[in-house]
Amino acid sequence: MTATEFGRALRLRRDRVSPEAAGLPAGGHRRAAGLRREELALLAGIS
Repeated sequence: MTATEFGRALRLRRDRVSPEAAGLPAGGHRRAAGLRREELALLAGIS
């Protein structure tokens, strides 16, 4: 799997999970319905 394919797969997964479903507060304007990169990193415990 190339880096481009990996990135595409990761974005597809992030788009499927809402912040509320992941236990994060909703709020603010979002261009996409899924998790932001920062939110995913917070949940994964990485910076």
